[in-house]
Amino acid sequence: METVGVNIMLYAAYLLVIIAALGAIVLPLISALSNPKSLLKSVLGVVVIGVVYIVGWAISGDEVTAKYIEFDITNTSSKVIGGVLITTYLLMAIAVISIVYSEISKIIR
Repeated sequence: METVGVNIMLYAAYLLVIIAALGAIVLPLISALSNPKSLLKSVLGVVVIGVVYIVGWAISGDEVTAKYIEFDITNTSSKVIGGVLITTYLLMAIAVISIVYSEISKIIR
């Protein structure tokens, strides 16, 4: 009998997460449609991240070791995983460089 209350609360939590996700997706889109220039900046950001991923994917290797074969990793998935990792490293480096540049420019002014 106790599990019925738990199940109801889990379903309520699922519902609230779905409502929050829909709100997080739909409300910015409504706002962006009223101001299309703000949407252009968002699209530019997504394009830049896509370009960084393509660079990371191009740099990554497609090696498959015996341990990778155990987990059904192919040459293609190894290259994709390597691209994602390199993209993460590049974005972290860009963030650190941006922070350092911002602080140094504040000191100079």
